[in-house]
Amino acid sequence: MTVPLLSRRTAVRGALVAVIGGIGGYLAVRASGAAGPSGTTTANAYGPTRGRTAAPLLSLARLPAGGVVVLSDARIVLTRSPAGEVHAFSAVCTHAGCTVALSGRVLACPCHGSRFAADTGAVTRGPATRPLPSVRVVVRNGQVYRS
Repeated sequence: MTVPLLSRRTAVRGALVAVIGGIGGYLAVRASGAAGPSGTTTANAYGPTRGRTAAPLLSLARLPAGGVVVLSDARIVLTRSPAGEVHAFSAVCTHAGCTVALSGRVLACPCHGSRFAADTGAVTRGPATRPLPSVRVVVRNGQVYRS
């Protein structure tokens, strides 16, 4: 039985697949927030890293009952019901990914004109067809935090 020899092209292709797979695995571990060699965790798009105290998004005093605040840097919309319950939505338009802005009691997308209800995140005018997704927040010691 004879073993066929590998061509140079096949060998290079196999090496590239191995390198790219290794890089992909490394990036997946880093993005998942898995503990690194020192026991620390990495930051990710879903919230603060473990073992650290998150910075508050806003003081509850700056969000009156019935009020709405758009935090452009955090890309979050905070609302407070007349009863005092705090709710949050993504400030990213579900149509084109632009950050919405507050216009009266409506969240307006500057890119294509979509409109959302400020208190629920529901679409009131397209082209967006999906509501703004909810964001989990918690109120502690008079401060609003992402949970």
